[in-house]
Amino acid sequence: MNSRSGPLAVVAAAVLWGTAGTVGTLASAGSVSLAAARLVLGGALLGALALVTHRRTPKGNVPARWPLVLGAAAVAAYQLCFFAAVGRTGVAIGTVVAIGSGPVFTGLLSWIVGHERPSGRWALATAAAVAGCAVLVTGGRGTGGVDAGGVALALLGGLLYAFYAVVAARAIGRGMESGIVMGVLFGGAAVLMLPVLALTGPAWLARPGGLLTALYLGCATTGLAYLLYGRGLRTTPVATAATLALAEPAVAAVLGVVALREHLSPVSWAGLVLLALGLVVVALPARARGPEAVAPGTERAAAGSRH
Repeated sequence: MNSRSGPLAVVAAAVLWGTAGTVGTLASAGSVSLAAARLVLGGALLGALALVTHRRTPKGNVPARWPLVLGAAAVAAYQLCFFAAVGRTGVAIGTVVAIGSGPVFTGLLSWIVGHERPSGRWALATAAAVAGCAVLVTGGRGTGGVDAGGVALALLGGLLYAFYAVVAARAIGRGMESGIVMGVLFGGAAVLMLPVLALTGPAWLARPGGLLTALYLGCATTGLAYLLYGRGLRTTPVATAATLALAEPAVAAVLGVVALREHLSPVSWAGLVLLALGLVVVALPARARGPEAVAPGTERAAAGSRH
């Protein structure tokens, strides 16, 4: 994969994530149970693919296991933090804080861990994209009376996302196959989320509509999406990838208008345009600074969360 196709793979993953909320409305299931089923099915698929890939490829440079184990725990913990935050702050604010803070935390963590300072262009484009995301989701409404504990949980969710994204990028940058990395992270998270699925009532999976919805969410918006995201991380700095992933709420908003007959205010449309401009700027290739050396290690509403 060349350096220009990496951002395209990340955006393709974000487009799949953006369909999750619309498709999730087809299943008569609670949002937590739906998200748990999605992660269990998608994680099982990624884990199985990783096992096959591992058996077919020669042993390469294998990173330390503990970061991957902690990354898997972070994938599962993100789900719990996100839904707890949404329960206390509402979908709009919880989504904006969790998704909007993800790229910021990712940039900071990749700087601390990889010692590569994000560019000024990345910072400006990310700020514009996050602001656009906030305006798009909230419609410019005020946020008075927001629960501080809920905001803290959403911020913790953004930090957890940043952690497992950086862990994945560093493992891929050290020679581990991206499919295996995603299989370990999400296969492990699937095991951790099995009790959540059992406790939240999986009876809806016995209905054809519920099962088909869960299969799409698991196979497409988790399995395929994270395979694409992992491929993108091979050549795309993780901070850039995290910002490009903000395309998810834009896709979800457009699908809501087209498929669910939802209405966006003029302010929300302006936010959508600002978000799109920020993504375009961050996706533009950087100017060459001597020999090219891209290091991947430097780099959603309720059921619609990508993570």
